[in-house]
Amino acid sequence: MKSRFLQPSYIELDRSALINNILFLRERASNGVRLSSVIKGNAYGHGISAFLPVAEEAGIDHFSVFSANEAEAAVRFKNNPDTNVMIMGMIRDEELEWAIEKGVEFYLFETERLEKTAEIARKTGKRALVHLQIETGMNRTGFDENEWEALFRFIKNNREQIGVCGICTHFAGAESVANFYRIQNQEKKLRKAVALAEKYIDLPAIHASSSAAYLTYPEKHFDMARIGIAQYGFWPSRETYMYHMKSEKLEQGSDPLKRVLTWKSEIMSLKNVESGEFIGYGNVYLAGRNMKIATVPIGYTHGFGRNLTNSGYVLINGERCGVVGLVNMNMITINVSNLENVKKGDEVVLIGRQGDDEITVASFGEMTNNLNYEVLTRLPSTIPRIVC
Repeated sequence: MKSRFLQPSYIELDRSALINNILFLRERASNGVRLSSVIKGNAYGHGISAFLPVAEEAGIDHFSVFSANEAEAAVRFKNNPDTNVMIMGMIRDEELEWAIEKGVEFYLFETERLEKTAEIARKTGKRALVHLQIETGMNRTGFDENEWEALFRFIKNNREQIGVCGICTHFAGAESVANFYRIQNQEKKLRKAVALAEKYIDLPAIHASSSAAYLTYPEKHFDMARIGIAQYGFWPSRETYMYHMKSEKLEQGSDPLKRVLTWKSEIMSLKNVESGEFIGYGNVYLAGRNMKIATVPIGYTHGFGRNLTNSGYVLINGERCGVVGLVNMNMITINVSNLENVKKGDEVVLIGRQGDDEITVASFGEMTNNLNYEVLTRLPSTIPRIVC
């Protein structure tokens, strides 16, 4: 029996959609820039264990995660020994030895961590593979300008212990033209740091772009780009989409990116409700006519928020059907009064396409007041991911 039947819902990953998206992104790479697939947040809800091997098959050989636990998962599920994994955020001192032993790359952005890395690398006899994060105006993590010279001198003096794979920063808010001048200033500062680094070390890969910056500022690709949301088939913002459509003179309404994820469940039960009866908890929905109700075994514990009460939609038999009554922990009730031949076991699409209609993550997000990113990463890791 397939594992998806052991759960009340499952997520399908479309292999051909992912390949399409990676090809689309590669075609826009300046000077053969390397693409690093960002798989933080459980691969934006797509599931690291399912998504990473398919991305490898599509030619990706570098993956970016946020923390050491995500790196451990990436190392476990990768199939290509030449595939690199990079931690962009959280790694504790006690996790450094594991990363160094496994050849996992990681960001350095503090002097204390820099010194500890050299110490542990000396002890293990293996070189740490690091990316030096430069503070350019994001004001989050990164070496400040007054630390740069000491940083590069330390790297030079400890080159047997520390191998620099990259010098990087993160362009803040490339999703909006409102941040144009901020990003220009960030680039200038990054180039200033790189020019100083060149006096002390051989230059590694330079990288600064996320999906938004990659698609909007091709002159800022440098040597590598960290691609997140776009590889999954979503635009970082409506503004990014409009900019790209205009710059490439594409037909309005067309979308070269294909959604990789579809979230599905099924009808668990059907019930007739008479006019004047309340449906579900409390008195939030009163049947104004005789109705047929389908119960679907998902709820807010699965990422289908309570604020979709009386406002959310699903697809059943190719038709858009509304949520009626409170969204419960494990169940929702759907109005299927207008459907013919609806039956127990019929497929229910929560996010994705069925027939000629689609519940997009964007529309789902609008109903819940959440961003695409937030909707996707809130999908529990316990939901099975199946590659199709």
